[in-house]
Amino acid sequence: MNRTLLFLSHWKQLVFVSILTVAVCCCVLPDARAEMPTSPRAENLIAKARQKIEQELRQKGFAVGQPIFVRIFKLPGILELWMNKGQGYELFKTYQVCNYSGFPGPKVNEGDWQSPEGFYSVAAEKMNPKSQYHLAFDIGYPNDLDTAKNRSGSLIMVHGDCQSVGCFAMTNNRIEEIYTLAHAALMKGQERFSVHIFPFPLTAKNLNKFASSPWINFWKTLEPGFSSFELHKQVPVVAVNNGEYVITPRTTQLAMKQTTGQGR
Repeated sequence: MNRTLLFLSHWKQLVFVSILTVAVCCCVLPDARAEMPTSPRAENLIAKARQKIEQELRQKGFAVGQPIFVRIFKLPGILELWMNKGQGYELFKTYQVCNYSGFPGPKVNEGDWQSPEGFYSVAAEKMNPKSQYHLAFDIGYPNDLDTAKNRSGSLIMVHGDCQSVGCFAMTNNRIEEIYTLAHAALMKGQERFSVHIFPFPLTAKNLNKFASSPWINFWKTLEPGFSSFELHKQVPVVAVNNGEYVITPRTTQLAMKQTTGQGR
């Protein structure tokens, strides 16, 4: 083999190895521990809360680290924490919200003292172990729909200390449990957990009861998300199209993937 051909052969091998190296590196997922905000105080609180809650979890058939889903109802002022053992979400515990601002209806403007309503999600970087309100996580307001409707405001939290200006405040003991289970789920690999906030359970009876509200049409756009979870116990896929929510049941998504796979 002459020098030119030998050079080309080595060059191709180097290119192949370089491409393979890049491909392997791109496939390595970041460690959640590297992204999760933390503090010594929060780690201590989490450890203590975990000791207290593990027995209750075992009694109900749950385990620390399972995926979670949070649902909040302004009326009657409760936060539901659901966990997934692998066959759909089951209710682990209902917590009383200690304090929240405003009335039924979405947050529209910065400083309106309203708490949001809609479909939000929390990734690891939204956890706040150094909150001045004990422990907290940012629900992710404004979401795509809020932005499309020019709604303003930010830093809407679920936190402790039982005082609120536009947030959902819990007692410190309650936020310790909620934060611990959220922290563990994210550390175990849940990419983000959903937080669905409703004015009240969006049943036909309740929608009829509040039919004269100026927010009734908005609440009707939230109802498919509420009903989908009630029916399937899977968190639906939520998208925003032309400034409106588009809800797809998670079971439909799975069925579509299976059908597509069978057709290949």
